[in-house]
Amino acid sequence: METRANFVLIGSFTLAVIVAAFGFVLWFQSLHTTKQRSPMRIVFEGPAAGLRNGGSVNFNGIRVGEVISVKLDNPRRVVALAMVENNAPIRKDTLVGLEFQGLTGVAAISLKGGEVAAPPVPLDEDGVPTLTADPRALQDVTESIRATLQNINRVVADNQEAVKNSLLNLETFTSSLARNADKIDNIMLKVDGVMGKAAGVMAKTDNLMIGLNTLAGGKDGGELFQAVKSIRELADDFDKRSGALMADGRRTLGDISRAVNNLDKNPTRLLFGAGSSSTPAEAPKPTVPERPPAAQKRQ
Repeated sequence: METRANFVLIGSFTLAVIVAAFGFVLWFQSLHTTKQRSPMRIVFEGPAAGLRNGGSVNFNGIRVGEVISVKLDNPRRVVALAMVENNAPIRKDTLVGLEFQGLTGVAAISLKGGEVAAPPVPLDEDGVPTLTADPRALQDVTESIRATLQNINRVVADNQEAVKNSLLNLETFTSSLARNADKIDNIMLKVDGVMGKAAGVMAKTDNLMIGLNTLAGGKDGGELFQAVKSIRELADDFDKRSGALMADGRRTLGDISRAVNNLDKNPTRLLFGAGSSSTPAEAPKPTVPERPPAAQKRQ
């Protein structure tokens, strides 16, 4: 129980610290904003349609403040209180009106123009700067809204038949979709099947590419690399052996050429061998026996 109570105390203290820090941040931000902005009262002598709390205050199209309060001062007067940046160059002759973002957007207070040398915004009885909106500007905005709405009504009226036909076509199309819902489901199933087959083909393609990658550049250079290397080594060995064979052939052809040349010069070498000569041998002279001296004398 004591351990659980400690956990609850620690959790409560942590939450309290978080809430206090969050509140301090909000207070500091509010204080900073208050120092940067000052209140300003905008009086509309007529309707201010679309203006509400949180609306923007724009000076020449740039946001410089925010509406914090809108109320009726009398049946024909609307008073808006806004917080406006202190550095906004608002003067006594600045024109005040309303502007809208689109047809259904929230209205924003529009501040325009003013001379640089003009005096600042006059203060009301309570010390708050107060500007009065130009009724002509408000009338221009109202007239623009009315003209836009009239144009929209005119376009719709002129194209009433086309709009009606478009709606009928849309209804026919949706009815056709409802009637063919089963066929559409079957087509989608077939498409899913085709996509599944395509996924299978892509998987096989990936496996094929992986196999080719392994064959071309896997471990130790890949099988294709090893095969090319073996063919290269075989070609180099054949080149070396063919070179030696060509050299032997050249020597053999040289020997045959020399033998043929020798045969042309001395054909008898083929019949009598290498020791024979081209000149025929002379017959040996017969030897006469010498007579003794006595026999010579008798003669």
